[in-house]
Amino acid sequence: MLSSTGYTTDEKFLEANALFAVQRPDAKQVREIYIVPGADRTKAGDAFPEGTVFVMENFAAKANADGTLATGADGKLVKGDLLRIFVMGKGDGWGDKTIPELRNGSWIYAAYEGGGKAAADPTTTCRACHLPLTSKDFVHRYDEYFASRPKSAAGY
Repeated sequence: MLSSTGYTTDEKFLEANALFAVQRPDAKQVREIYIVPGADRTKAGDAFPEGTVFVMENFAAKANADGTLATGADGKLVKGDLLRIFVMGKGDGWGDKTIPELRNGSWIYAAYEGGGKAAADPTTTCRACHLPLTSKDFVHRYDEYFASRPKSAAGY
């Protein structure tokens, strides 16, 4: 699924990415979201295909000496340390073992600390957060993804 060089250096993985450097001043974070090649051909209004993987890196936003969040020349938050990596994957039957009250179709979740060590089981937290997004295939920023994606990425 991911190349041996990793999702951040896989040129095709990066080309498909439309939500890079998501600004979250409320959480004091910068988030970078990658999507596996092929899933970027999904059309707005459709569910993502089986085999879709999203990887979201959460970085601390750097702070100034006075505690305000640092911004670059472009006005965007400056990335600090990598805090966590979240993975959301979709596969045939993957969500079947989840209790019905928290089932997100066939999506499953994993979380890792910034250094790569597996984090505590995120199943309940992730599933509960994504559960209300049934009409968006359980994907946060679904509309933003399709609005910001280059039209050529969807074969328009």
